[in-house]
Amino acid sequence: FSSVTSVLNMSVFKDQFVLEDLIQEVKKKSTALSFGPLQSNGHISVQGSFPAIKLLRDFLLLKAKSLSEKDKREESKSHQRPRRRVQQHRVTTETSNFVHGADQEKQVVVLDTDVYHYMKYFFSKMFLVSGDVVISEITDGDITTVCIENAGRRAGAGQVLRVKEEIEKQSIKLHHFLRKERICFKEHTRDEKEGYKRVCGRLKSRYPRVLIVTYDTHIDVIGNSSEIFEFTKEV
Repeated sequence: FSSVTSVLNMSVFKDQFVLEDLIQEVKKKSTALSFGPLQSNGHISVQGSFPAIKLLRDFLLLKAKSLSEKDKREESKSHQRPRRRVQQHRVTTETSNFVHGADQEKQVVVLDTDVYHYMKYFFSKMFLVSGDVVISEITDGDITTVCIENAGRRAGAGQVLRVKEEIEKQSIKLHHFLRKERICFKEHTRDEKEGYKRVCGRLKSRYPRVLIVTYDTHIDVIGNSSEIFEFTKEV
């Protein structure tokens, strides 16, 4: 839940943009982040909260995607002859609709795994969507990627984007106040580990907003700082 630092390689944009101007645009959109100086090789360091870094990543990916689509359209035009003008217009329109549809039919949200666990437990309704939308997730250590997809019905396209925005909004709120305490098992026997789990279960009713996640090697206690401190002290 602490601040993170990332190094961006902006050199991929140098053929299409003046990098200094692009950096200024990025800074205006990402006021919650702090940026280092732009290096001669196009690298720049950025520091801030995980959600803010993630939003910056999404913005840059959209920039890169728009350039990719522009290159494809220009290449397509250069290979078309005048007599095929009507067909070219039809193909370009279909490609545009397909790309637009893909944006609406599948959305991805990258979350801190602890935030994801907390949301899934206390805000489960957010993940119980209608039959028009399917939600899946992949956890890789500290990062969980949530994929929201259209189930194939036309009416679900707009809902996919709404679900993504709701999850992002809630994750940013939680990021500001969630903290974690870890109870580690070192030389504990199996019975001692089970004893810890039973104690946590008994105390849970007194701390309804605390989430307990058990692993073979430790127990994570997630919630606001005062409650998880009191909880772990009692355990």
